[in-house]
Amino acid sequence: MIGKLTGVLDHIGADHVILDVRGVGYIVYVSERTRMALPSRGAPVSLYTDMLVQETNLQLFGFTTLLEKEWYRLLTSVQGIGAKAAMAILGTLGPEATGRAIALGDWAAVKAAPGVGPKIAQRVVNELKDKAPTVMAMGSTLSEAVAEAGEVIEADAPPAPAPKAAKPKPKASASAEAEALSALQNLGYGPADAASAVAQAAQDEAGASTSDLIKAALRLLAPKG
Repeated sequence: MIGKLTGVLDHIGADHVILDVRGVGYIVYVSERTRMALPSRGAPVSLYTDMLVQETNLQLFGFTTLLEKEWYRLLTSVQGIGAKAAMAILGTLGPEATGRAIALGDWAAVKAAPGVGPKIAQRVVNELKDKAPTVMAMGSTLSEAVAEAGEVIEADAPPAPAPKAAKPKPKASASAEAEALSALQNLGYGPADAASAVAQAAQDEAGASTSDLIKAALRLLAPKG
């Protein structure tokens, strides 16, 4: 199983790229959001990958972070969500917003992805809501990881790497959300309640620090009346 590819970006298509790894071109399907974030053709790039094995076909799907890959794997575990729909959801929302939408039960946000109807969107939220807190808590670790189990195929480094070739750094918001969620669970709040509160706080206060997210989430969790 191929877990990560590092090579030179040889071609960028509408829904895929060709990554040249030591002279071998790998076709890797990516979401619209990931495609737009990639450097220009000829630049070195690394993508975490997941392989779809079908009877007559093998396809590689690529992700810039392990967090995005983890959400892809969870989304495709839902009946009725194939690789195309999972990539559409991630391309529309991104991994952090996908987690927030599911934690908040916001199936309308999931439905905004092309090809995803209301019934499927509701199923995604219902089946993954209990898993969202775990992935959100792992967010900073997954985003910062530099390797994982699986085959890693690397290309020889180009003689003059472009500045954009640096691996994308994780967004601070993902780390802050994960740390805030962990803190709330340590205070005794249930995973689902904590995840929903952190997701709502992150949505209301974009770019908030861990401390600010915790305070905002605690206000949301406080007894009403």
